[in-house]
Amino acid sequence: MIFLKSEEEIEKIRAASRVVIEVLARLREETKPGISTWDLDRIAEEVALSRGATPAFKGYRDYPASVCFAINHEVVHGIPSKKKILKEGDILSLDFGVYLDGFYSDSAITIPVGKVSTVAEKLLEVTRNSLYKGIDMARPTNRLFDISHAIQSYVEQEGFSVVKAFVGHGIGRNLHEDPQVPNFVPDNGNWGKGIRLKTGMVIAIEPMVNVGRPDIRILSDGWTAVTVDGTLSAHFEHTVAITDNGPVILTQEH
Repeated sequence: MIFLKSEEEIEKIRAASRVVIEVLARLREETKPGISTWDLDRIAEEVALSRGATPAFKGYRDYPASVCFAINHEVVHGIPSKKKILKEGDILSLDFGVYLDGFYSDSAITIPVGKVSTVAEKLLEVTRNSLYKGIDMARPTNRLFDISHAIQSYVEQEGFSVVKAFVGHGIGRNLHEDPQVPNFVPDNGNWGKGIRLKTGMVIAIEPMVNVGRPDIRILSDGWTAVTVDGTLSAHFEHTVAITDNGPVILTQEH
């Protein structure tokens, strides 16, 4: 069931988003060679709690931390550890969300750790661009798979692949709500189909893009998803409100 949000409810999601923006900005500042993902997770939790917000992922389906990390060939859901020390040339995905005053917000970025390879730079650029191409389709005149098609066609045109094992989602009073927002046009769908987008929908659009094949596998910790072929992966995400005037990115710093 899709819950359309009132302007008041969207403002509450915007308030939660301000905390998410602040935390990701702080993590970006703190990310450098030599720091562990455990240290970054502790910083994220401290900042969120100081703003009266609760980290959204900690405890969700028993996930043990506040931030989902992904280093290099990891795709999503990497558990922080004191043993995971960042080094020059890594790329790091930071996926973070909070719960505040009855509503959730969720966002993700992938950042370079020092100087990274040319391939890594292009992967980050293409994945970030694909997110904005998807967001631009989030309008009441369009259908859900217009978002999916915009992301997939751009990524594949650039020579990369879209992860199909994970998708975006509606968000509001629950972290994950309908509709699911795939970053690809489902095989049983037709381009331009899918549900009609409506004013008041709030969705988290989150392309995950691999340099190589789209296939992933889950490690023995039950959470960490990695690319099967060991190639790099990147992830960007925004929480977006669909309005009569077009998409409004709630998790973007202005």
